[in-house]
Amino acid sequence: METVLERQMPLTEEEVRLIDAYWRAANYLTVGQIYLLDNPLLKEPLKPEHIKPRLLGHWGTSPGLSLIYAHLNREIIQRDLNIIYITGPGHGGPAIVANTWLEGTYSQVYPSVSRDEPGMRQLFRQFSFPGGIPSHVAAEVPGSIHEGGELGYSLMHAYGAALDNPDQIVACVIGDGEAETGPLAGSWLSNVFLNPVRDGAVLPILHLNGYKIANPTVLARIPLEDLKAMMRGFGYEPYVVDAADAEGRAEGIDPAQVHQTLAGTLDTVLDEIAEIQRRARIEKDTSRPRWPMIILRSAKGWSGPAEVHGRPVEGSFRAHQVPLSDVRDDPEQLAALEAWMRSYRPEELFEITGAPTAQLLQTAPSSTKRMSANPSTNGGAVLNSLRLPDFRDYAVPVEAPGSVAAGATAALGPWLRDVIVANPEQFRLFGPDEVASNRLGAVFDVTDRAFMAQREVTDDHIAPEGRVMEVLSEHLCQGWLEGYLLTGRHGLFTSYEAFIHIVDSMVNQHAKWLKVTRTIPWRRPLASLNYLLSSHTWRQDHNGFSHQDPGFIDHVVNKKAEIVRVYLPPDGNTLLSTMDHCLRSRHYINVVVAGKQPMPNWLDMDQAVQHCARGLGIWQWASSDNGQEPDVVLGCAGDIPTLETLAAADLLHEHLPELKVRVVNVVDLMRLQPESEHPHGMPDREFDNLFTRDKPIVFAYHGYPSLIHRLTYRRANHHNLHVRGYKEEGTTTTPFDMVMLNDLDRYHLVIDVIDRVPGLGERCAHLRQEMVDARHECRDYTRRYGEDAPQVAEWRWARPTSPTNA
Repeated sequence: METVLERQMPLTEEEVRLIDAYWRAANYLTVGQIYLLDNPLLKEPLKPEHIKPRLLGHWGTSPGLSLIYAHLNREIIQRDLNIIYITGPGHGGPAIVANTWLEGTYSQVYPSVSRDEPGMRQLFRQFSFPGGIPSHVAAEVPGSIHEGGELGYSLMHAYGAALDNPDQIVACVIGDGEAETGPLAGSWLSNVFLNPVRDGAVLPILHLNGYKIANPTVLARIPLEDLKAMMRGFGYEPYVVDAADAEGRAEGIDPAQVHQTLAGTLDTVLDEIAEIQRRARIEKDTSRPRWPMIILRSAKGWSGPAEVHGRPVEGSFRAHQVPLSDVRDDPEQLAALEAWMRSYRPEELFEITGAPTAQLLQTAPSSTKRMSANPSTNGGAVLNSLRLPDFRDYAVPVEAPGSVAAGATAALGPWLRDVIVANPEQFRLFGPDEVASNRLGAVFDVTDRAFMAQREVTDDHIAPEGRVMEVLSEHLCQGWLEGYLLTGRHGLFTSYEAFIHIVDSMVNQHAKWLKVTRTIPWRRPLASLNYLLSSHTWRQDHNGFSHQDPGFIDHVVNKKAEIVRVYLPPDGNTLLSTMDHCLRSRHYINVVVAGKQPMPNWLDMDQAVQHCARGLGIWQWASSDNGQEPDVVLGCAGDIPTLETLAAADLLHEHLPELKVRVVNVVDLMRLQPESEHPHGMPDREFDNLFTRDKPIVFAYHGYPSLIHRLTYRRANHHNLHVRGYKEEGTTTTPFDMVMLNDLDRYHLVIDVIDRVPGLGERCAHLRQEMVDARHECRDYTRRYGEDAPQVAEWRWARPTSPTNA
């Protein structure tokens, strides 16, 4: 099929005139935002005092973004479509702000920026100005679900937005610079996971304008046939729209012809999308379709200054940001700016009052058909609560602490299975080929892994309608889930703990979005971004050092306190209670770390619910202080640290029965902070009641010890706090050898108690030596037999316990 559409004339002359007028108006408003403080309608000649003192913004991509926007508006009106617009080159923020102002949405959510001359003045003044708005397509921009500041994620967000949204078309502009990033390169194959029966459609528009900040773009410089072949290899049918000459410049390009070609191309691709969906929905065609995509070639900075001081600007990297950078001090540049802005003929576009002309307004959709007012782009406004089964019905039966060994995630799996059943259109599970590995395989009793490519009889639970999104790319899982959440749905991302670091930077961006939108009244709270991290550091003994890294917690804790939550449930029942809480929450990033291997379960369900509600607490049944002031506090957070702490408490009770030991387990890590530092923080008085003001604290922690010190450094007894955790020691070895490598084992914890409780050092020298010898014996056993010694592997909690956890 020939997909370079050279001569299509679907538009009447009047339609060309109106679309061109709209495009010129958007370009005029874009330039005004970058440059002007005053004189928005050029009612007088430009003067230096009309110009901003600091010129910030990106012009180069903006004309292309507005061109596409104008033509999508035509399609929405003619076909009554439901389209949202994602801009990968989000630094073209002034273009999108301009379009939202022209449509009227901007003035509706920001009444002070009215559609008249004072409002236009404010629109211009606020852009990239102190106390104003950012330069990108940020959360402040109506219709945006993707800021585009950090490049690489637009297409995955688009596919996430289309999932379970059958009437939605997501038009996604991919910048040719962005297309060089690894995440974007992996995003093209997202179409393998898009089911045209139940999902919407994504229309990728690769915008080739040839340059980044200072360099040519790769895809603009490879042969066009190679680029089209690459797109076909990814499963697309590419359509090329040329709005530039062979050298990527605009000279000799007729905008009217470009309007005709782009309109004809959009007509064709939207017809193809409708036909793909018809075949899938009516004829039950389950094969993977070849979706259309557009390659738009245009000059960077099209319609801007051709050159400045003899150097080419339009069609070069110099158009990327501010083409005229010295307007206040250079009369020649000031005159060039005025000529540039007047070239759009603003007197034809705006009334004397500054309002867009009535004819101009006809080219924009109305109400929620506007891309800037599409309900999906304010996901919290269309969000429905999940229907969650009662997690108590899935409890691990625990008659006494440690009496039952079960994997925590295996206990969670049946509950997640039924969450999927109860929410067939608004909940998905995302993971990089690790759902079964993380012991959540119960979900496959009721669903499959989504997959539209070739299926074989040897495949396991692979089907187009699957609710599990598995692909070996943490970037795609994160991006799909973000797009899904941002458009009003719910999800859970499960991953190996060490490799969730791959999305560190994406988490940064989502956290910033959540932080900013908390202060925007018209943005409604989203479902939380939930992580379940399993196959964690302490039980990656079979994979080794490369799989051992608990630092994602540290990364997340750096974000704003009102956004982040970290949970370390010690067993299956506490994990069930925690996940129920997380899936009900709004506008947070919840990180839950839990093991998948069979482990002792400590609390029955009532105890678990109570413990999780508190976030941390004394485990009286494991303590020997009998309600009195303890001699030492053993704190713990995480399943393996909890196991080792309880084994240490057992040893202390056996060898030092007179020692008053208090065991404090922490589920909600942020409870360790003061209430002034985090919404979950614990008041000093309550913290001191648990951990004392002057007694030694030996704390066994899942991650890097420094984080516990950071969270507690303001506490009165911080100088008595000694933390054991992961200290970057690992290899392929046994589970107990892993904790010994990092001095987190039960014997070392007993040694720490002896060394830190006053009076024990000399009196317990024999016991201390016994503990040192026990470590050596266990290490020797692993080297000889390749497994942990029986006294460790077979240890069970056997002390009498009280019937309550409090």
